[in-house]
Amino acid sequence: MVWFGIILLLAAGGCLWGASRSRRKVHAMMAAETLSVPELLELQGISADLTGPGQFRKVCEVVGETAAAPMGLLRSELAGVDCVWHAHRVQRRYKHYDRDSDGDTRVTTRTETVAEISSPHGWALLRDGHTIGVDHGGRRPDGVETVVDRFEPAHDHQPQGALAGAISVLGALAGGDRDETIGYQHTEWVLRPGTRMYVLGEVDDRDGPLVIRTPRDGSPFVMSTKTEEELTDSARTGQRIWAWVGAGLALAGLALVVLAVL
Repeated sequence: MVWFGIILLLAAGGCLWGASRSRRKVHAMMAAETLSVPELLELQGISADLTGPGQFRKVCEVVGETAAAPMGLLRSELAGVDCVWHAHRVQRRYKHYDRDSDGDTRVTTRTETVAEISSPHGWALLRDGHTIGVDHGGRRPDGVETVVDRFEPAHDHQPQGALAGAISVLGALAGGDRDETIGYQHTEWVLRPGTRMYVLGEVDDRDGPLVIRTPRDGSPFVMSTKTEEELTDSARTGQRIWAWVGAGLALAGLALVVLAVL
């Protein structure tokens, strides 16, 4: 009972950390200014006059429509969709056979990611004829479109019928740590040109043109097709849920520990 109580207390700590993270995100969005590209260019010019080029840094929000980077539109690898960013993931679903010390075989279904690739280049945000670059830093933007969600059974390339059943039975009898592939889940996401996007991050000119990217001080970095209001409401809801669940788990865990000690 003591160990179960401790596990609940640890889970409560994780929930409270999630609530704190959501609150931090809300505060960051509320505190940041929403600046247009001309306003950022004006601030960049002032910074260049005072400290020289390449030294400008400003945490803010930028809103606009997605546009292709200088290298042009991309084409997603699985669906062949024209886009400014794409990513895909391949996950293997398999049965794991495990024999315990008593000789009993337990079968569990597991999933592992075998490949996850995203386009390395960023994109631009366009508003009122002005653009600013977006460096995603390898992160997947929130609210992007799923264009492929396909499961491919592995039995298409394996023995069928009685032979497959016999192999399965023999595998179970053999026990030990053994895997049997069920199939592969393919998922692909794209960000199409012309999609309205909200980005909270740090704008700098270290590479010359203005680019918004992950803040160097560890502040929240948000890329989403949702509005700021939608993101704020969602984060506040998440914060309340995490807080209530964490409080409940903490009380339950503390009660179990006290009962076990008494």
